[in-house]
Amino acid sequence: QVQLVESGGGLVQAGGSLRLSCVASGIIFSINAMGWYRQAPGKQRELVASITTGGSTNYADSVKGRFTISSNAKNTVSLQMNSLKPEDTAVYYCNAYTARWGDYWGQGTQVTVSS
Repeated sequence: QVQLVESGGGLVQAGGSLRLSCVASGIIFSINAMGWYRQAPGKQRELVASITTGGSTNYADSVKGRFTISSNAKNTVSLQMNSLKPEDTAVYYCNAYTARWGDYWGQGTQVTVSS
């Protein structure tokens, strides 16, 4: 099992910045990649950014150039969000992927960007 605890999030004006962090515990050696997903009201959950244990990153087109994902390659992943837009408003979920056991999810943290 992998447990994920998120921190950060909150309310910010458009153009502002926020930083999300996620700490994993449990069988962390089994984690192959970590990332952030988000789900806005009435929409499906979507990938925001991910990073493998080897350091390869992947971003949604909508956040490229504004968001940066980083990891300590062990059990922590962070998402620096700059130039936030109202359309970034969503619940953000930390994700850990293991090839053996599949996906694990955090409880979610609300990000609200006011115009």
